[in-house]
Amino acid sequence: MRWNVFVVDDHPIFRHGIVQLINTEPDFFVCGEASSAPQALSALRTVDADAAVLDVSLQGTNGIELLKQIRAEHPDLPVLMLSMHDEKHYALRALRAGAAGYIMKREDGDTFLSALRRVVAGETVVSPTFGQELIYRVVSSETSQSDSPINVLTDREVEVLQLIGEGRSSREIAVNLNLSVKTVESHRLHMKEKLRLKNAAELVRFATDWVAQQSESDGEASESENAASAAL
Repeated sequence: MRWNVFVVDDHPIFRHGIVQLINTEPDFFVCGEASSAPQALSALRTVDADAAVLDVSLQGTNGIELLKQIRAEHPDLPVLMLSMHDEKHYALRALRAGAAGYIMKREDGDTFLSALRRVVAGETVVSPTFGQELIYRVVSSETSQSDSPINVLTDREVEVLQLIGEGRSSREIAVNLNLSVKTVESHRLHMKEKLRLKNAAELVRFATDWVAQQSESDGEASESENAASAAL
């Protein structure tokens, strides 16, 4: 049996590579591809896809927002998210939006194909490291996660906030996310309003502190995981 896979990525060279990789496998066939959210939604209405591979960072509509739209029209379609962003920042959002899996673009081809097969088989796929971290977060910090001010931001705004916290300029963020500088500045303005920050300096401090807190939380999760392993 061959599974029909639909691929969405706005980087032509990378998308072409993914399509070629999938088509080399006897049990997979790429039934369509798209570079944007409108193209993807339109094409998915005309093809018989068994699964979709979707980039988190798309020009225009954020990949997770597109995922929500896909789930609304195709609730049973398994979607594997591909991302250049670390799992700890976006995987949970993707899973909550209906993704069946989340994998980093830096992974090798065998890891990607294994994840795709597991998604088609009805499994949920994340890395073993993030799986442990997810358990830690649910058990120890569910309340703090639900009360986080970050929850008022859109998925695209969280992407921009992450890069601001890493010290990136608006121009660098624009290049990284395939957006215009004007769009990035618009996201900055909306984030200041939603987070009730007075100026750009406060936004930068907030973003920097948030990124630091995420790193600290990751460290605590690793310590907890190591302690559990030692106990066994």
